[in-house]
Amino acid sequence: MRPENYRPVKHPPSHEYELYFGPNHPGIEGNYAIRVRLKGDVIIEAIADGGYLHRGFEKIMEERLWIQNVALVPRICVPDPVPMEETYSRAVEMIGGLEVPVRAQWIRVMLLEMSRICAHLFTFGGNAATIGLYTNMFWGVTMRDYFLDLFEEVTGARIYHMFITPGGVRRDLPEGFLGRLGNLLDELERRMPEFEDLFFESAVVINRASGIGIISQEQALSWGVTGPNLRACDLPIDLRRDDPYLVYPELEFDVVTVEGGDALARMMARRGEVIQSIRILRQIIARLPSIGGAIRSPLPNPLAWNLPVGEAYARTESSKGETAFYIVSDGGPRPYRVHVRGPSSMHAVQVLEKLLIGARIEDIAQIMFSLDACPPEVDR
Repeated sequence: MRPENYRPVKHPPSHEYELYFGPNHPGIEGNYAIRVRLKGDVIIEAIADGGYLHRGFEKIMEERLWIQNVALVPRICVPDPVPMEETYSRAVEMIGGLEVPVRAQWIRVMLLEMSRICAHLFTFGGNAATIGLYTNMFWGVTMRDYFLDLFEEVTGARIYHMFITPGGVRRDLPEGFLGRLGNLLDELERRMPEFEDLFFESAVVINRASGIGIISQEQALSWGVTGPNLRACDLPIDLRRDDPYLVYPELEFDVVTVEGGDALARMMARRGEVIQSIRILRQIIARLPSIGGAIRSPLPNPLAWNLPVGEAYARTESSKGETAFYIVSDGGPRPYRVHVRGPSSMHAVQVLEKLLIGARIEDIAQIMFSLDACPPEVDR
C-alpha cells in the first residue's frame, strides 16, 4: 500500500546533467578534461579543463638563462617537441644576430619532418583506439618507436632531444644514419597500404568521423585555426611555403588540402602530410652528404651570455599548426618576456568548445583527437 501523501515524481522526457569527460578516459589526450552539460546525449555546453601538467612555461623561461630554456621548451608539446626547440632557437638567433650554418639547417629540417611523422603516427593510433581499432594503435605506436630509435641515435634522447640549440645543432649525424633513415622510410611506405585498409578506408572510421565537428572556411579563419586543421577546410596555407625558413625553399613538397572540414577530413590531411614528409626526407637523404661545413656558430660562455636589447617573433609549421615564440630581451642573461603562440591553446579550447555544441556524447573523443592538441601547451 502506498502512503496517502504519496506523489509520483514527474521527470521531464529529457533532463540536463553535467559529466566530466576525462582525464582518465581513453578518449582524452593526456592530462586534459572536458566538462560537458548534456540534454539526453546531446551536448549543450562544453568547458575545457587544461589540467595541471607541465604548466607555466612562459614565466619559468623568464627565470632561466637563454641556454637553459633549450631543455625546457620540448616539454610544451611532448608528441612533437622538435618545433619547440627550433622555434625558440630561431627567435634567440634573430635577437643575437646568429647565423646558422647551412648543414645545421638541413639537419634541423630533417628532424622537424621526422618529428612530424612521429606526431601523426601517434595521432592515428590514438584516434583509432577511441573507436576500438586497437590494432591500428599498436601499429602506429610501433612505427613511431622506430623513428624514436633514430632520434635516440642522433640526439641521445627519445623524446626530449635538446639537440637544436641557438646557433645550430649539438653534433653531426652518426656514420650510416641517412641509410638507416632511408630503410625506415621504405618500411613505412610498405606499411602504408595496411594503414589504409585498417584505418583510413575503414567503414567504422568513415561512419564515425564523417560529418562531425565540421569547421567551415569562414569559421577556420575567424577562429584562428592553423595547420592540418586549416588545410582540411581546403585552405592551402602552410608556413613552410608561405613564410619559409631554414632550407624549405630548396625542397619540393605539396601543401595537402582536403575538402569537408570534418573530423575525417582532418585525419586525411595528416595522412597526406606523412606522405609529403617522406618525400622531403628522401630529398634530404640525397642531398645532405654533399653539404659540408660547420654544424653550429660559436657562442660565448652560455652561463654569462647577455643577448642584445631587442625582440623577435619566430614561427614554425608544426604537426599541430602554427607554433611561434615572441621573445623580448632587455640585454640581460635571460629573457625579459616570453610568449608562446601555440596552436593547441586555440584548437583544444576555443575551437573544441564550439564544435562540441550539438554533438553527441560518443563523438567527443573523435572530435578532440581530430583537432590533435597538446595539453601542456594549453596550460603553458
